[in-house]
Amino acid sequence: MSALLDATLEHLKALVGFDTRNPPRAIDTGGIFDYLRAQLPGFSVTVTDFGAGAVALHAVRGEPKYLFNVHLDTVPDSPAWTADPHALRVTADRAIGLGACDIKGAAAALLAVANAGDGDMALLFSTDEEANDPRCIAGFLRDAHAYEAVIVAEPTRGEAVLAHRGIQSVLMRFAGHAGHASGEQQPSDSALHQAMRWGNAALDFVAAQSHERFGGLTGLRFNIGRVEGGIKANMIAPGAEVRFGFRALPTMDPDQLLARFRMLVDPQPVEFTETFRGASLPAGDTANAETNRLVARDLADELGIPVGNAVDFWTEAALFSAAGYTAFVYGPGDIAQAHSADEWVALDQLQQYAETIYRIVTSGNA
Repeated sequence: MSALLDATLEHLKALVGFDTRNPPRAIDTGGIFDYLRAQLPGFSVTVTDFGAGAVALHAVRGEPKYLFNVHLDTVPDSPAWTADPHALRVTADRAIGLGACDIKGAAAALLAVANAGDGDMALLFSTDEEANDPRCIAGFLRDAHAYEAVIVAEPTRGEAVLAHRGIQSVLMRFAGHAGHASGEQQPSDSALHQAMRWGNAALDFVAAQSHERFGGLTGLRFNIGRVEGGIKANMIAPGAEVRFGFRALPTMDPDQLLARFRMLVDPQPVEFTETFRGASLPAGDTANAETNRLVARDLADELGIPVGNAVDFWTEAALFSAAGYTAFVYGPGDIAQAHSADEWVALDQLQQYAETIYRIVTSGNA
């Protein structure tokens, strides 16, 4: 192993040892942030607590052009883990631990690079990516920062991801009229029947979008995640609640999609609330999506980072893109291992990522 990989694994062992599961996101400005401060001599460090366990650390050395962003929170572990998820295990080809892939491996590599040289470098660590509550990046973006681009670490197998879907979540409620189920029903009587008709119409609508394409992505991703309502089999359901989500292409208008989903059936839902929205990458005017993607591609080429395919999963790179930054996603690990039991990251990808960031920083390009 190289000295840079050795240092990365030492930092990763420490980072995995800190409990940053989200939920419950019981994170404060001590703990893992005390460790980060100690590993960043020569940096100007600002730690901001945005409440509810959302903490961000912004570290700057010199006058860097690019910001490297990585989140430190992880998903909860599951009973399927075969060993302590907070104790890093290293085999001949992988590092295993909660968050090793998503995405503490990249955080450890950034710390190793920061200590391997003294080049200009900017880092932003956050703790709220794994929940629909993006306080850290939103808070960071409230202030002006003169970065030319933001490189967001997520598991991309060591390739630059220039485009991904947006994500939206919706809470919807239907209202009916309670009564005995033995009689003939009108379409508006049962809230659950309304919800089921809506579900069928929604699936048909999504299937009709299969011809839409952008950057290698096809169609509209859609999921009904939860349906609740009714009382028992012989009672007409007076109320029903549906939670669903969809992931649009950068060229799809999210507001138009919301309006279409709301009006799929009659009667329409009595409540229709968007509970979370994450922009696509690139974000902004859909007419400029391809132009913005090409700008990010040119930057990745300039930095010597291989360009990969667009992906279906959402990242906070979209938040930076929506704020006007050129942004792309780049990190070690495979999304297939993220959120899994015995989560792991390949050592060769960790080393490649660390060496690439080191080359960018020491060449003066960062």
